[in-house]
Amino acid sequence: MKPFVRGDLEGFFVLGIQVLLDLLLMRVLLIGFLGFSETLFYSRILPAAAMGMIAGNIFYAWQALKLAREEGRDDATAIPFGTSALVSIVFVYLIMGPVQQRALADGMTKEAAELIAWHAGIIACVGSGVVEFTGSFVAQKLQNIVPRPALLVAIGGTGLTFVGLDFLFRSFAFPIVGLPAVMLVLILFIGGSKMRFKLPSGLVILGFGVFLVWMTRLTGWGAPIAVSSVDFHYVGFYLPIPVIWEVVPSLGYLMEFLPIILPIGFIFLIGSLQNIESAAAAGDNYKPRPLLLMNGVGTLVSAFFGSPFPATIFLGHAGYKKIGARAGYSTLNAIVWGIVCLTGTLSLVVAIIPIEAGMALVLFVGIVVCAQSFEATDRRYTAAVVVGLLPALASYVGLVTKHSLAVAAEMTHQTTFVPQLPALFSELRNFYATGLFALGQGYIFTCMVLTAIVIYVIDRDFMKAAAWCLVGAVLSWFGIIHTFSIENGDVIGVVNIPFPRWNDWATGYALMAAIVFSAQWLTVKHDVDPQN
Repeated sequence: MKPFVRGDLEGFFVLGIQVLLDLLLMRVLLIGFLGFSETLFYSRILPAAAMGMIAGNIFYAWQALKLAREEGRDDATAIPFGTSALVSIVFVYLIMGPVQQRALADGMTKEAAELIAWHAGIIACVGSGVVEFTGSFVAQKLQNIVPRPALLVAIGGTGLTFVGLDFLFRSFAFPIVGLPAVMLVLILFIGGSKMRFKLPSGLVILGFGVFLVWMTRLTGWGAPIAVSSVDFHYVGFYLPIPVIWEVVPSLGYLMEFLPIILPIGFIFLIGSLQNIESAAAAGDNYKPRPLLLMNGVGTLVSAFFGSPFPATIFLGHAGYKKIGARAGYSTLNAIVWGIVCLTGTLSLVVAIIPIEAGMALVLFVGIVVCAQSFEATDRRYTAAVVVGLLPALASYVGLVTKHSLAVAAEMTHQTTFVPQLPALFSELRNFYATGLFALGQGYIFTCMVLTAIVIYVIDRDFMKAAAWCLVGAVLSWFGIIHTFSIENGDVIGVVNIPFPRWNDWATGYALMAAIVFSAQWLTVKHDVDPQN
């Protein structure tokens, strides 16, 4: 297989938009929310994030070439890899922010509190990387236990909601830019058409998006899209500096956050395994352990140099494969975005290419990974996939609800996140927010559990269905799924590690197990296909 083909350029533009979005999100969270200095962001954090990104992308490109050589084919696609936007949000809001506020409450200066918060993020990143690395030795066994649809559905739900819906909303918020770009995606990617003169479809879509953004901005036609001003102040070369031994004094601020860090690492281990399974469903059967090991190594490398955000395998492999990306797009990603992170030129990139210009490309990835959940599943298990998508939808609706509450609090200058919030929803609007927040909490695990239960019920394998119900009970018992509390202006999960606490959700799953176990004696097989 050639190290670079034409489809790699299109794949690079699609992946590049996702990487750009993640870097923009990191900037907004660290500078906008936590108030970090731009100097710290551009000179220390971005170069550190680049180290894991470069190492991972080069490794996965090599793995694609190796797979193609071993199987004697030329269509192996590298696993997409980068910095996780999801963990960026979790670490900032649930770890770095609270640590910073406690440091300020202890009388520290803003600069000292900023340093403590940064160190807390680095330690959390190390913890996540260790879990991912060590878990890679047992993760492959999970593939023999968890049905393929159960592994795919959580990724499909994430693609449908946090990627697909989010960028679809953005497209309709800026319809003059978004809708024409979406139409091009439908024609060139979903419909399978190609541009004349061998023009890369991704480049055409991105270039057209940039043109529309600047046209609306210069002419005042349509909803205005904010564009950053060009700033050369932070352009230079920033050599990554090892920082890991500097974080030891911050450990005291972080101990209580271990119940958050450890499950996050495990969630990403499972998520990476699901993405590898997604690649296998698309035709690229990688050996999971080397990929998972590199996933942990990439995170640890980034943390060693000072990044508070783990690196991870991205979802969307099927989308990159469909547009013809192979190994070269991963190599391009390492080179181009490595240079951007090491030279402080992110502000220049943002000023020239606003994220709205490429939002249709990211929307395409969300559509494809959700569609794959159905395409790679036997028709008789379609209902199981639909059930499995529901927790991801609940998690996204919960996020929208929290956004609404935060805006209401800002407008009224009153606290909206109060302990009696779910009861108020039920009493005033007949809306069961308790169920919404519970179903969305730990949705990656819940997607798998519910999908597996339905699959084995359809197969009348009631023993395995009961076993999966008990898995749900144990996860609920430890607070990995469903358990939440309302505090510090947010709805957050409550992980009961190492001391589990029995709760109503655990009882519910235990009762489900008893019912499905009894079904082998209380029911008879129906001859009619339940899909008809």
